[in-house]
Amino acid sequence: MRRLVFRSFIGLHRTLYRASGGRIGGGRAVPILLLTTSGRKTGKRRTVPVQYLAEGETLVVVASNGGRPPHPAWFLNLRAEPRVEVELGRVRTVMRAREATAEERERFWPRLVELWPTYDKYQRGTARELPIVILEGSL
Repeated sequence: MRRLVFRSFIGLHRTLYRASGGRIGGGRAVPILLLTTSGRKTGKRRTVPVQYLAEGETLVVVASNGGRPPHPAWFLNLRAEPRVEVELGRVRTVMRAREATAEERERFWPRLVELWPTYDKYQRGTARELPIVILEGSL
């Protein structure tokens, strides 16, 4: 039941974001983008809203999964296929995803926690290191 509610919320968020060009569901305090990955098993395209930090044309996201133990499916998908689609408002672009290096992690983590302090709580509450993902390409 919990999973169904979560999936319904994600679907509603995605629909409102797209219908409004990101004005609804795009985040005010914390910016939101839509990230589309290809399923590693099915090849089916899946789109999820994620918070991001912009660094020039590079976008930085955290695969937090709400602090739960497993990595989110979208992260596992982009490991298998790093070509992703990103929607910022009404602009869609193809980007390449990769895990942050140790140096990038050290640089971005404090800024990500400043953007969304709950990331720190998530990290303290799980044994896995929350992956930081760098999205690069044309915007």
